[in-house]
Amino acid sequence: MAKSEALEKILAAKRADTYTPEKTLEELRAQRGGSNAPPLPEGAVYAAVDANGVPGEWIEGQGAAQDKVFLFFHGGGYYRGTVVDTRATAARISAASGMRCLSIDYRLAPEHPFPAAVDDAYAAYRFILEQGVAPARIAVGGISAGGGLTLALLLKLKETGDPLPGAAVPMSAWTDLAQTGESLQSKADVDPIISKLYLDRMAGYYLNGADAETPLASPLYGDLSGLPPLLIQIGDAETLLDDSSRLAERARAAGVDVTYEPWEDMFHGWHSSAHILPEAQQAIDSIGKFCRSVVGP
Repeated sequence: MAKSEALEKILAAKRADTYTPEKTLEELRAQRGGSNAPPLPEGAVYAAVDANGVPGEWIEGQGAAQDKVFLFFHGGGYYRGTVVDTRATAARISAASGMRCLSIDYRLAPEHPFPAAVDDAYAAYRFILEQGVAPARIAVGGISAGGGLTLALLLKLKETGDPLPGAAVPMSAWTDLAQTGESLQSKADVDPIISKLYLDRMAGYYLNGADAETPLASPLYGDLSGLPPLLIQIGDAETLLDDSSRLAERARAAGVDVTYEPWEDMFHGWHSSAHILPEAQQAIDSIGKFCRSVVGP
């Protein structure tokens, strides 16, 4: 099927600014800033919050209920990204799901390597529970590194004995920091954003010498049994395709209720382009439907 004009335009822009190892950490971080963030959808509101010492925002789309929370983690390879960058995406998820979003600025590598991000995710989740929200009325989700962090949080909660949320939504998730997926090679010519060279560098920043197959860093290697229902979304043009396809396979084998959605021709983190790309809004609408069916209306 031919790609739409909107999709072709986005892909062309991303191909014009691909990763090169000569770029410094500061240059890479500067490519992604609040001034380039998508516009906030109509009716959305947000407010700063301190979530057990972790800075973040409450973000609400139109019609969001107060007793349901979607804990959202931005992407950025664990080394960049902010709640501002993904505020509009979180607002759209809020509107689609009917849930308030709590989006957090977890600490970033290399200044704060693994497990700082996991610790911050856990602190934010505990904050939601302390607000009186029932675990079954919580969903957790994120894009890219945020998708991996989503799953890492679930494994952390199993370790600590805390109640698990009602649902989880890893999007374009980075689940294997050892970079063993075959799609890293097979999709290298079609993915304009993520390369193995890039991931190896960012994994080095985040792991800081830790084993790349440590489950809280690479959830693909964790014990997935007992996890809540998962909606796994991935673009079939992504080098990280196998990070999601293998996750879906292993989670199902562990008895988890898995909905696996590979989206045709979609690129890494396409959800953030919902203001100009229909497929992005469609993916978010699917998240909303999933959350309403699992977490409740």
